[in-house]
Amino acid sequence: MEEKKTSSAVSDMGAWAMNVVSSVGLIMANKQLMSPNGYAFVFATTLTGFHFSMTALIGLVSNATGYSTKKHVPLWELLWFSIVANTSITGMNLSLMLNSVGFYQISKLSMIPVVCIMEWILHGKQYSSKVKMAVVVVVVGVGVCTVTDVKVNAQGFICACVAVLSTSLQQITIGSLQKKYSIGSFELLSQTAPIQALSLLLLGPFIDYYLTGNLLPSYKLASAALFFILLSCSLAVFCNISQYLCIGRFSATSFQVLGHMKTVCVLMLGWILFDSELTLKNILGMAIAVLGMVVYSWAVEEDKKKLQTQESKVVPYLKDNSEEDVKLLKQQAVEDVELGKSQG
Repeated sequence: MEEKKTSSAVSDMGAWAMNVVSSVGLIMANKQLMSPNGYAFVFATTLTGFHFSMTALIGLVSNATGYSTKKHVPLWELLWFSIVANTSITGMNLSLMLNSVGFYQISKLSMIPVVCIMEWILHGKQYSSKVKMAVVVVVVGVGVCTVTDVKVNAQGFICACVAVLSTSLQQITIGSLQKKYSIGSFELLSQTAPIQALSLLLLGPFIDYYLTGNLLPSYKLASAALFFILLSCSLAVFCNISQYLCIGRFSATSFQVLGHMKTVCVLMLGWILFDSELTLKNILGMAIAVLGMVVYSWAVEEDKKKLQTQESKVVPYLKDNSEEDVKLLKQQAVEDVELGKSQG
């Protein structure tokens, strides 16, 4: 049993490490690819379509070689999930374009309480006061180190609301679909990726034109830019797989809370690689955020131990009751036989 727990913990850490490394690497690659000082490939939605195309291709090869198996998930559920996921991607891009960076960061931070509320409404999930306290600490910490100017307009506010709600719903749906159909993370991803790829490649160029005013065919593709596009797609595959793995193993709330470790890593790497400014405010915020993540992990473990203790008390009670019921039934059977003899 102890061996199984250790193996599970190692697998959880591996999935989480893959998500952090691939996500941070993806952000760094995209920064070089999309920034004006890099290769100015500003077609974010279309690039996401490329990401899902490579993911779908790998899923197809995996199924064909027998490495993974295709389990049945109703088409309407896959379509519903793809619509929610694509709405999340488009909403985030629009929110970043229409709002200040400060308000964009606040909208991302609001996903944690939104996910908690949606999990409570949809699945009746309860949170202890320790978990709630840890969530508040993480939100405050990340807010201190990332939020700067906060400007918003009506159009941007609506886009931010759509982005937050759809992203939260997407992350909850990943976990519920995996449990509902007993399907692995990669098997689910390989079924949703082709739908998302097709829809994003069809709609992406039009959305990007609306966002940037640039047409995809007008972009002059250099070999270095092509290398970064392929690198971005490769990292996105690992990022997508690890996201499904993490939500399947943890929960949407845990994924959001621990996901802010990526924000801290991005700030640190931005300072190291791109000479981004790192102020005392950033450092203080990162310290508070890391403290919140540690407290959150501790609180979740405490809740698990409490639940296991309650279960260990309930099981012997049920067992004892079952044995008592058997004794009563045997006694009743003997009495019935004796009664039958006396009547005979």
